[in-house]
Amino acid sequence: MSRSPQDSLHTAAFVTPAGADWLASASASPRGVQALWAAAPTAPVTLPCGTAFDVISMDALFGRRVVGRLWTDGPGTGPVAAQGGRVMLFATPGTAQRLPALLGWEEWGAAAPPLLCYGRGDAVTVPPLFPPDPGTQESGTRESASMPSPRWLVAPDVRGPWLPGPEVLLWACVRAARTAGGDLVGTAVTSAPAAFPG
Repeated sequence: MSRSPQDSLHTAAFVTPAGADWLASASASPRGVQALWAAAPTAPVTLPCGTAFDVISMDALFGRRVVGRLWTDGPGTGPVAAQGGRVMLFATPGTAQRLPALLGWEEWGAAAPPLLCYGRGDAVTVPPLFPPDPGTQESGTRESASMPSPRWLVAPDVRGPWLPGPEVLLWACVRAARTAGGDLVGTAVTSAPAAFPG
């Protein structure tokens, strides 16, 4: 059952079984994904976009501003993840194709950093169902110190989460860019490569 974004400012920290079912539904083999998670719930998994969701990836600072706008002045968000210095907003299928054209039409590109839009034919690595225990992560390596583990900021917690569409994300991006002033640099809104780096 789908939850209205206005119901609450709910931000689940962990993926629920219903949320895991929804994520797995993006795969051609949902049972295979569920089996992988049963064996290793702290492992990230790569899933295809374009059927259950699209993903819009943004610079972390700009992404936090967009998410803030969505929660304070807008309808809220669906699932949101942080990975590799970027924020990943899960959106309705088709958003990755439509959002760049809408943003280009708004002529706002110089005010914000590049967005990566992942839709049909692309794949993203989603964070694990549960964050790894900090005691089990390798410590002392340069890579672990500089690259935090992928994590959910708003984890999927229902089988049919509400997802923003291109118009909602356009609204939030334009407002975040306007309030950011000269803090942000960049001009491109691009389609993504075939896989999100894990």
